[in-house]
Amino acid sequence: MKLLTMTRRTLLAAATSTLALGTLTAPALAQTPEGVLIVGQIAEPKSLDPAAVTAVNDFRILVNVYEGLVRYKPGTLEVEPQLATSWEISEDGSEYTFTLRDDVTFHDGTPFNAEAVKFNFDRMLKEDHPYHNTGPFPLAFFFGSVQETEVVDEYTVKFKLNGPYAPFLSNLAYPTGLIVSPAAVEANGADFGRNPSGTGPFKFAEWRSNEAVVIEKNPDYWGDAAGTNAVVFRPITDANTRVAEMLAGGIDMMVEVPPTSLGQFEGDGFNVVEQAGPHVWFLILNAKEGPFADKKVRQAANYAINKEALVNDVLEGTAEVAAGPTPPAFAWAYNEALDPYPYDPEKAKALLAEAGAEGAELTFYVTEGGSGMLDPVAMGTAIQADLAAVGLNVTIETYEWNTFLGEVNPGLEGKADMAEMAWMTNDPDTLPYLALRTDAWPDAGGFNSGYYSNPEVDKLLEEARVATDQGKRAELYKQMQVIVQDDAPWVFVANWKQNAVTSDRVENFSLEPSFLLQLSKVVKN
Repeated sequence: MKLLTMTRRTLLAAATSTLALGTLTAPALAQTPEGVLIVGQIAEPKSLDPAAVTAVNDFRILVNVYEGLVRYKPGTLEVEPQLATSWEISEDGSEYTFTLRDDVTFHDGTPFNAEAVKFNFDRMLKEDHPYHNTGPFPLAFFFGSVQETEVVDEYTVKFKLNGPYAPFLSNLAYPTGLIVSPAAVEANGADFGRNPSGTGPFKFAEWRSNEAVVIEKNPDYWGDAAGTNAVVFRPITDANTRVAEMLAGGIDMMVEVPPTSLGQFEGDGFNVVEQAGPHVWFLILNAKEGPFADKKVRQAANYAINKEALVNDVLEGTAEVAAGPTPPAFAWAYNEALDPYPYDPEKAKALLAEAGAEGAELTFYVTEGGSGMLDPVAMGTAIQADLAAVGLNVTIETYEWNTFLGEVNPGLEGKADMAEMAWMTNDPDTLPYLALRTDAWPDAGGFNSGYYSNPEVDKLLEEARVATDQGKRAELYKQMQVIVQDDAPWVFVANWKQNAVTSDRVENFSLEPSFLLQLSKVVKN
């Protein structure tokens, strides 16, 4: 309790000092407490229940509180053991049997075992489970192939799938696969997301809405002890305010530094960190109704937007122009033969004329900021100008991140013609399967918010996820990319190299290709 009281007091003091400084850009003027890492987040988390959220902003907190059976090996997207010590896969690829650690307890003191694993997956996947109503579980798609989770013995669990499913291990490593305490869910019900309990190196301390989420070192952690006493995640939605707080010393770390601000951290007192990863920044186009129901108009938008200028001028060279729905970071599955849509406003005008869409009125949803969104207001304004130059009249509606997701994820039908979006993915299957299949339309629980549909794409994606040979999977994904690029359900804008900045009081920090924020080894002096 002493540590928590200290954290509250010092956080409030730091926040008050920084607010008084306004937008000063002088060297560090505030002094955050030793042993307490203060992180400037891009938004308030939606929930601290890993099964109930979709945003990397939330996941960056959760991976420090919870753990999965497996995790991404540091510095890679390869899978290695975490709460499981090993696993075996049946010859036909339809059964995965995991041997679990026998020395782990949840933060609430209850044991981690095979029953706890079964509870987690049954809760997500079985509508008749007594705690299924603690959802919704928007990424339960990840484990839709699981027919049964079987307790073999106290520390052995078996997943029986409906067939071979190539991304299964990678999906288990994704934050949706993090294991929560069954006892905590039973005690808190639908409020579990405000009262989390996991097995990780940090445990939940408090959540003050729109102010801070505080996590503390777990003294009973089964692995190496965390390097800091506590981490404070502060939601600072305005990018300029986050930069000012970082410069003034009110926070020790910020992720997703605006490209135009990176130069301010090149001097003494700061460390800038970069890491490539599988990221796509795109515009969802409403392919169900309105002008973008016509493929020619969708293609016209791809020709009309000067993506090279967006990448070089707005994003200051921190990204590359995207050619399609698959990030080049997945080198084995990426179709290098595809070239991005060139900037060709005359071609765009010709396509609009063919479609009879000159002068069309469009509603464009833009967010103030969100995970992986890359200076979204400036990007949205530049995109609006490019579309206006070819005769499209675009009205921008701007929303805070969680409100934005609440508008976009249920689908654009009857609301908007286009919306900004970014995904950081874990496998070539993830983004297209959740956001491009016909069966992933919002009314089916997916994230195909623009209602794109192509039976050939559906077929290729279904075949790819059950192919056990990686070469075969790669060929199927490359075929999919060709079709999707031509259909243009999105405007393919950019693939980003993520960044973060820390004060020089922070040691042992690195970014991960997964875009998650692993903080257990970080030391704050």
